[in-house]
Amino acid sequence: MRQVVMTKPGEIVVEKRPDPKIEEPTDAVIRLTATCVCGSDLWPYRGVQEVHHQVMGHEYVGVVETVGPEVETIKAGDFVVGSFWASDNTCEICRAGYQSHCVHRTVMGSIGTQSERARVPLADGTLVATPGVPDADLVPSLLAASDVLGTGWFAADAAQAGPGKTVAVVGDGAVGLLAVLAAKHMGAERIIAFSRHADRQRLAREFGATDIVEERGDEGAEKIKAMTGGLGAHGVVEAVGTQEAMMQAIHATRPGGHVGFVGVSHDVSIPGELLFSTGIHLHGGPAPVRRYLPELIRLIWDREIDPGRVFDLTLPLEQAAEAYRAMDERRAIKVLLTP
Repeated sequence: MRQVVMTKPGEIVVEKRPDPKIEEPTDAVIRLTATCVCGSDLWPYRGVQEVHHQVMGHEYVGVVETVGPEVETIKAGDFVVGSFWASDNTCEICRAGYQSHCVHRTVMGSIGTQSERARVPLADGTLVATPGVPDADLVPSLLAASDVLGTGWFAADAAQAGPGKTVAVVGDGAVGLLAVLAAKHMGAERIIAFSRHADRQRLAREFGATDIVEERGDEGAEKIKAMTGGLGAHGVVEAVGTQEAMMQAIHATRPGGHVGFVGVSHDVSIPGELLFSTGIHLHGGPAPVRRYLPELIRLIWDREIDPGRVFDLTLPLEQAAEAYRAMDERRAIKVLLTP
């Protein structure tokens, strides 16, 4: 099979590799229908993280080809969506709704789903079958559910988006944009998207943003306070992972408010005095996408939401290097790859 490999920062190749096989009785092997490049893939691409000949990708949808002897909930021929964390969905942590911290978890990025096929560990707890074979136009939205939609949903949930609430979203990448969509679905009254890019502003408004703020950092936080009677937003999503973004989120939140942080943190630190004095709630980290998958699949299947619009470029797997360049250069919000 063909699989995307990052040989070193900034260098993407597509290699021929052996087809995956069942290794554990709880495994499944799927044939990928679609995969994509994630914003978090850009950290090693830009040299922020060490990487050496690393398989890439953790978002995926496809058709089950074979299952291990202990797999019970899915079967060959099922079209499935899986989380970017493999989880058993039965341990105490999973049952509490935090499958991304499952005691038996495996990050799918270590297996690599930017490929033609993939082995999925803990298949019963990780994969969710759709009601049938989806129409082609639903595939991008189902793929989004594998990570960016589920992550944006968790962020909006952690920020306590709901009726009567004002929610601000720091970050206009795919996760931030889908946090806007999630906040809208959860009934937020006012949704403020931070963005300086016209195409992303437009999509944010289509997803439900009521306001756009172009200022960043302290200036951006002050703008939110000015828009909310000096109080700050009830909830703020942090979907970037930098120090500036986290400080912007915290300072834009009113006392007693909630920050949902899902940006992959890089050298982020929060001074204890600030944390103590703000009186806010902080909740986030790797999103437990599996918690939300059944409902997200239903909403997509019933065409109540259309998160697949975050994919503004589609390329064949062979052009993965161009996909990374396009996202790195912000020529694309998110690139879908077809194996």
